[in-house]
Order: sequence, then C-alpha cells, then structure tokens
Amino acid sequence: MNTFRIATYNVNSIRSRLHIIIPWLEENRPDVFCMQETKVSDAKFPVSEFTKAGYQVVFKGEKQYNGVAVASLQKLEQVSFGLNDEEGPEDADRLIKFRLSGITLLNTYVPQGRDRDTPQFAYKLQWFKRFRAFLEKHSSPDMPLIWLGDLNVAPENIDVHDPKRLLGHVCFTPEVWESFARIKSWGLTDIFRKHHPGETKQYTFFDYRVPKSVERGLGWRVDHILATASLAEKSMNCYIDMQPRQAEKPSDHTILVAEFKM
Repeated sequence: MNTFRIATYNVNSIRSRLHIIIPWLEENRPDVFCMQETKVSDAKFPVSEFTKAGYQVVFKGEKQYNGVAVASLQKLEQVSFGLNDEEGPEDADRLIKFRLSGITLLNTYVPQGRDRDTPQFAYKLQWFKRFRAFLEKHSSPDMPLIWLGDLNVAPENIDVHDPKRLLGHVCFTPEVWESFARIKSWGLTDIFRKHHPGETKQYTFFDYRVPKSVERGLGWRVDHILATASLAEKSMNCYIDMQPRQAEKPSDHTILVAEFKM
C-alpha cells in the first residue's frame, strides 16, 4: 500500500516564507504541496529553491496580489489555470487544475470578500457559483478528485473561536455557508471533518492583527481539503501542522495535510 500525501498552505508571499516552506518540504516530503497567495510575478518565482529540494513547480501569479502554485515530486499532467468560463475574470492566479496518479486536483485561492456591502463580496459569491459550474462541466463526482486551498469559508460554529461575535464576517456568514454547501453537495467530503468530527479549537488561520492569537487560540478554519467519495474512503488522516505558524516570520495561515492509501 502506498501513501499519497498532500498539503495546502496560504504562504502570504512565497519569497517571505521560503525559510519555512523548504525545510518543511525536506522534512515531510509530501507528494504534492499546494500554495496560495504567492504574491509574486511568474518571472520572479523562486523555482530553483524548489528544484534543489527535489520538487517540480507550476505557478501563476502577479506582484503583491493573489497567486497560486503547486510543488510536486512527480511531473504534473494536464495543467490549466483559471475558470475560463466567460462569466467573469479568468482568475488564472486563483486556480490551478492538474492531474497526478489518476487524480484530478484543484488548488484554489477563493476571493476573501472584504465586506458584505462591497462588490468584492458579490464577486466572492459569484465565484463560488462559477466554481460549482466549473466542476459540473469538467469533472464528475464518480471520478477521484481533490479540491483544496484557502477557501475563505469557516463552515461551522466550531470552525471559529467566537461564532457569536464573528457572525456576519465575509468568511462566516449564511450566504457563504450556502454557497460552500452547494459545492459540497456536488459530491465532496470535508476530509478534516471526516477524521475530526465535532472537534473544536482546530484552526488554520490566526490573524496577525490580534495580539498573541495563536497562544490565545483565536483562530479560524478556512483552509480545506475536500475529496470525492472514492478518495474520501481512502483517506487515512488529515491534520493541521501548527509548527509553521509558530515559526519566525510566519504566514498568518498554517499547513493542512491529508494522507490517502492508494
């Protein structure tokens, strides 16, 4: 039996986080490492650092904003970028679709939404709608597929540290829950919740602006790994690695890992 290990990490500027990423890859050796919010133009992406660590990389980004990347031990197949649906921006720097070992993977950086009364929030809801259509057009719930990344939604009360106070935030509000649930209903399982049902105080994001947010447990679970039924059945484990968030000069997110028996 082989183990397929995949991880996701919102790096919040990849060049500022290499001191965390490369040692983590060398120690943990995931088959696939998906990154979001790389905030670097393609010309300046640090390819050589990943090559030295034994990883191939594909990426799409721009200076200061957005950006997605994938590092893999094996060559990725059928790589494409963006939604390409003519219903809005191409968003090539928010989605990478690829295949590996017979699995289709979708690494996404979902729009955050800013505030509920802004165009950015309407764009977020529309993005979720477009992504559901993207799944319907290009995939099937019967095929092995993984959707992961910074999805900018905390789906349940237990996914935030203070649900009463935070209700209405653009990542914790009924409109976003409904949009996320509609995508899940296509045929996706939350792999972390499969292995940790009802478990509290499990978060992937701790806001820089909140003093000692990690020490005080003031977090959110907004980074996710979801899979279709055939893969969800093969999942062995899913866990949050807090060490990257506690490192020197960290991202405000940390790394989420899932393991599958293949």
